[in-house]
Amino acid sequence: MTTEVLTVNQLKKEAPVFGQLSFNDHEQIVFCQDKDTGLKAIIGVHNTILGPALGGTRMYDYKTEFDALNDVLRLSRGMTYKAAITGLNLGGGKAVIIGDPKKIKTPELMKRFGKFVHTLGGKYYTAEDVGMETSDMDTVREVTPYVTGISESKGGAGNPSPVTAYGVYMGMKAATKFAYGNDDLNGKKVLVQGIGHVGEELVRLTSKEGAKIVISDINQERLAEVSKKYGVDIYRGDNLYDETADIYAPCALGATVNDETINRLKVKVIAGAANNQLADEAMHGTLLQKKGIVYAPDFLINAGGIINVYAEIEGYGRDQINAKTENIYNTTLDILHKAKATNMTTNAAALSIAEDRIAAKKICSNFNIKK
Repeated sequence: MTTEVLTVNQLKKEAPVFGQLSFNDHEQIVFCQDKDTGLKAIIGVHNTILGPALGGTRMYDYKTEFDALNDVLRLSRGMTYKAAITGLNLGGGKAVIIGDPKKIKTPELMKRFGKFVHTLGGKYYTAEDVGMETSDMDTVREVTPYVTGISESKGGAGNPSPVTAYGVYMGMKAATKFAYGNDDLNGKKVLVQGIGHVGEELVRLTSKEGAKIVISDINQERLAEVSKKYGVDIYRGDNLYDETADIYAPCALGATVNDETINRLKVKVIAGAANNQLADEAMHGTLLQKKGIVYAPDFLINAGGIINVYAEIEGYGRDQINAKTENIYNTTLDILHKAKATNMTTNAAALSIAEDRIAAKKICSNFNIKK
């Protein structure tokens, strides 16, 4: 009897979904296509033990469909833990639409996507993410109620980006206190990579406190605009990861802490808005720990957005949104101290808290116990 060992590429061909390295006991993967509008989308529902899955829709011009699938798998899993650790009665889901939003996004495409969301009957709620605007969520709302982050004028909580940035800011201050003994950002050098809606708001908050901000982005027009607006420096070097600073704030796409970059980083703190910042959670979390770099888990500190849109489902107001987002500071400190006391990585410590909450709810559900 022989045992065949499949390579990653062979596994993708043999089992393109369940064979994905990022597949993590996901409940449901939905592939959506509409030739008339050009829609190609994937909806990933990771876990609904705590409640309906909620997560934004990302529109991006992926190189391959496998890249899109891998992204939706990683992102939806992250949403499960984001909701769990923040204490929300939500599960984790995410959607991706394949294509350049500047070229193919139309109201018709968004409505067709919304109809696919509607077929899930409330198991998944969508929201705004990369490549999307609040107005796009308003369009989706025309065909399904299972969407959050719609305009305040239409009864929604509005653009979640400012709240997301505020949560990251709270997490950054907590991590700074853990690393330096106080949370004062005045004079701290912060590298902000990616200055979209969230990145720009983080620049505003940190520069207002007196931090020395250096910004980086592939969009040169945005760099010039944000630099002039807030009086911050543009990174002019060849590799941002070689720059000496106090804090690195990744606010673009994920996996920027990887085999290539991790040994080059010259910072004391990593705290940013991007999802899935560690290319390999276990390996790179351990390497950061050994290097003495304080990592504020991304799925915790960027949870302000989900707190904001969850308000539409639960019906609470701006004061509660702000209070829950500010509490990210305390939760971050608790996790950093737990990680140190138990010799765990900060990411593992955060995951353990989230997983414990999910496990407890599952036990209660199995025995019909209200919790």
